[in-house]
Amino acid sequence: MFGKRKEKAGPRTYATGQDVELANSHELKDATSHQHKHHDPRFNHNGHKVTRGIHPDGESGRRGFHPHHFLRISGRSASKLSMIVNILWPFVPAAIAVRYTHPGAHEWIFALNYIAMVPSANLLGFAGQELARKLPKVFGVVLEVFLGGIVEIILFMVLLSKNVDDPADVEHYNNFVPVIRAAILGSILANVLLCMGCCFFAGGMRRDEQEFDAAISEVGSGLLLTAGFGLIIPAAFVTSLSGSTSVEVDPQGLSDKALTISRVTSIVLFLAFLLYAWFQMHTHHGIYDAVLEKDEARDQDRHKDLKKAKLTLTECILALVISISLVSLHAVFLVEQIEYLVRERGISDMGIGLILVPFIEKAAENLTAVDEAWDNQMNFALSHVLGSSIQTALFNGPLVVIVGWGLHKAMDLNFEIFNAVILILAIIVAGSFLRDRKSNYLEGALCVFIYIIIAVAAFTYPNPHHGAAGTNEPEASTDGAHKLRLMR
Repeated sequence: MFGKRKEKAGPRTYATGQDVELANSHELKDATSHQHKHHDPRFNHNGHKVTRGIHPDGESGRRGFHPHHFLRISGRSASKLSMIVNILWPFVPAAIAVRYTHPGAHEWIFALNYIAMVPSANLLGFAGQELARKLPKVFGVVLEVFLGGIVEIILFMVLLSKNVDDPADVEHYNNFVPVIRAAILGSILANVLLCMGCCFFAGGMRRDEQEFDAAISEVGSGLLLTAGFGLIIPAAFVTSLSGSTSVEVDPQGLSDKALTISRVTSIVLFLAFLLYAWFQMHTHHGIYDAVLEKDEARDQDRHKDLKKAKLTLTECILALVISISLVSLHAVFLVEQIEYLVRERGISDMGIGLILVPFIEKAAENLTAVDEAWDNQMNFALSHVLGSSIQTALFNGPLVVIVGWGLHKAMDLNFEIFNAVILILAIIVAGSFLRDRKSNYLEGALCVFIYIIIAVAAFTYPNPHHGAAGTNEPEASTDGAHKLRLMR
């Protein structure tokens, strides 16, 4: 009898902890298969019930807006580096106050707003990252990169709106087109040299080598080289004809042709961006999904990130609104001071456009990429670095040309030959480091060194006699070579 009772009782009890774990795993598989049939898991890793349409990793377990949670989570930010940046928030009200109380303190206004842009952009990047967690992986990364480029778009549009390139209007003359052109290329340089170099260096400090997937590196570097080639076509066109002895050159006609080429090039590049987005998010999204999931598995801190409290959808949208408003305000205040810095302080407009503007607009996004490289998520880091560069080359740059077209402003892509050469060389250097799909701290340091050399050259680059940002006294000249110089 005892034997029969034991036989009946056997299935109802578990003799060891291993049996319990095995049974629980079977139950989990059954529950998971049931959940997959309904597309949305019922509960995520933190035990929060998952809202339909929200990815489990981004489920906060809350609804609406809670001020205490919002401030605590936003202050924590995405990483330790980003959290340190939040100590700069006192500069935000200080920058706004000085702008209105001491409008003649140009250096202070520029410096304070330049610093205040960092925490504002950091909040924008964090809100984008929190929103991206709630979406499918590939779409979330693309959206996060796009939101990171909002700062750049705002700065370009503010510069374009303040541009008055009619020499007859001496009182209001401000030609910011050279600054915008330099900022377009400077943004790409900041990504492929400075940010990628910092990612390689940070990751290489913890490991001998880091590996990344060809789907990220080869497609990204190939697109970047194609975009760079397209961007410098107008500059190559003008430079070749202006130095020609066999062709009679009309400076104004050449300028008009360069403007036409720039507008057509911008439309083509814009279409290329849409095709790239379709390729990444629709036809080949499975490849990117697998690559990014593999990267997540290598993240040593993933369990900590999953346990962190998340913003709700409402809080994400609110953070985006606040950060975009602040970034726009600081951008306006910054641009207002460029004229004074160039004219009175002699700062090169090339240095402002190629180095200062891109450095501040990419600061928050670069911190995210470096943190991912530190956590051995090189595919995520390169997705941010290359994705942001591709967005600048294929979307942001062409967008400002097309908007200028609509506003009847002569915004073209007739870059200085100095800019065009360093752009192509930088893309080639970055592509050579990406080719073997491995990175180390030496490659990272070399990229940063190249960027430093370019920065020194940019700040020592002389301003043109006419057409520089902030030159209020246009000079008349009949010299053909001088006129060609002014077109830039």
